[in-house]
Parts: sequence; C-alpha cells; structure tokens
Amino acid sequence: MSLILISCAVTGSIHTPSMSPHLPVTAEQIADQALGAARAGAAILHLHARNPDDGRPSASVAHFMGFLPQIKQATDAVLNITTGGSAVMALEDRLAAPRRVAPEMCSLNMGTMNFALYPAADRITDWKYDWEEPFLRNSDDLVFKNTPRDMVRILTEMGSERGARFEFECYDVSHLYMLRHFMDRGLVQAPLFIQFVFGVLGGIGPDPENLTHMKRIADKLFGEDYMFSVLAAGRHQMPMATMAAAMGGHVRVGLEDSLMIARGKLAHSNAEQVDKIRGIVEALGRTVATPSQARAMLGLKGADATAI
Repeated sequence: MSLILISCAVTGSIHTPSMSPHLPVTAEQIADQALGAARAGAAILHLHARNPDDGRPSASVAHFMGFLPQIKQATDAVLNITTGGSAVMALEDRLAAPRRVAPEMCSLNMGTMNFALYPAADRITDWKYDWEEPFLRNSDDLVFKNTPRDMVRILTEMGSERGARFEFECYDVSHLYMLRHFMDRGLVQAPLFIQFVFGVLGGIGPDPENLTHMKRIADKLFGEDYMFSVLAAGRHQMPMATMAAAMGGHVRVGLEDSLMIARGKLAHSNAEQVDKIRGIVEALGRTVATPSQARAMLGLKGADATAI
C-alpha cells in the first residue's frame, strides 16, 4: 500500500480578502473550511489566524483559540500550527499561539528570504480593506526573517520543550543544507517531513526540473531519514502536486497557496482542492493516509498531548 499524506493549508497570510470572497477570515469560517478539508481527505490541517474584523493576518492567541478547540473536537486530523505567521510579524508574536497550544505539528521556515507579493496588487481593482494594497505593494522591500538563531529558538521551544514535530518549509536548495546543519547539531531528529515550496517570488521557481533537483539533494543529505511533500503557489499548485505524487512524495493544497481550482476559476473552498488532488493521487494508485496513519508515519505525540 502506497500511502500519501494530503495536507491542507486552510488560510494563510499571503492572500487578502479582496483576492477571493471564499478566503476564510472569521473563526467560524476557518473552522468550517478546515473540517470540510478533513472530510475530503486531508490528514493534516495547516492553520493561520486572521482578525475577523478586517481579515488581517493575526498572531493573537485569542484568534487562534476561536477556532482550534472546535476543529479538534470535530475531527481527528492533525492540527499543524504556523510559526511563520506573516513576514511582517516579529518572532515573539509568531510563537505566541504555538507556545500556548503545544500542537502536534508546527511549520518551520528554513531560511531568511525575500517574500515578494507585490505583483498581485496589479490584478486587484476593488479593495475591501485599506490595509491590503499597502501590505502587498510594500512587499517589494520585505525580508522574511528566519535566522539560524530564530530557528534554534523554534526548534527548542516547540520541539524539545513541547514535543512538536515539524513541517520544514524549504523554499530553496540552501534551506535543505540548513536543515542538515541542524540535524548534525542534534536539534532535529528523523523522520523529517520536508515541504518543498515552489513559486513564491524570492524562492525557487515552479519548474519540474527544480523538483527533481530538490529531491536529488534531499536524498543526498538525508538518505532514508525523510519524507517530502510539495506545495506550489497559484496556477502551479496541481501540476507540481501531481508530479510529487507520481514521484512517491506527499502533497499540500489549500487556499493559503492558491485561490484557484482551475484556470480562471476561484475555488469555493479548501475541500474542493482536497477533492481534486485526492482524485488525482488515487488515479495514480496511491492510497490517502488517515490521520492515525499520518501520526504513525511522522512520529507525532498525539492530539491528547496538546493544550488545545
């Protein structure tokens, strides 16, 4: 049986409410979309929070707790909490909710990088909130800070002290070498779950040969000690995920990464994207992993060991 993990990134910090009316913003919307994705087959739910008053990305513990208990009560899917938050947030803010809830999984960005969102602003004519356009346009001078010191802090506070495992988000080949460095220092233990990220302006491009190269370097650095998953931004989401599944990897979809379900057509929900990729991977002969299988594969501590 060839198990494949489907992750769903329910709502992130990249897109803004003006980009799609289907982007979940309120606690109720985030919970509903997360549960829909879980019912569709997502074993892992990657979660950010937003201010329900204006849709702005939020690091508030209260905003996270507005939806986390409801999701945990209604599904056994693995809850994966961001430590990246938004590139404009300080690390102390980004860690507030993960420290409070001690989740089974956290995301961890593996390097400092340019994180350029400004091209999206030219495609929007009607802005819902006054913060959105400056947020996007000012990203031409935005550095997403994830220094080695920052990463050690996250690995220590969330991993060593709280028992979380990580989705290591690698936006470029250099991030794989940084992860190997932390493994050599004993701060990271196998099995690793590495998310190859393609198509963010400032990171590696969404070219098929880049996926094969990332896989080749990961094989060289980690051997049998890792599993890989793929996410790709925008229109590249499904083609790159399909390629990953065909290569024996895992996949991530969701409205954090792409707002579309087909060319020129907005996705109405995260579940719609999960349904689509599930159909693709099952047609390739893969079997979608359940949450309990995901926990066994990733060595997770279990939902009962969290503070949600």
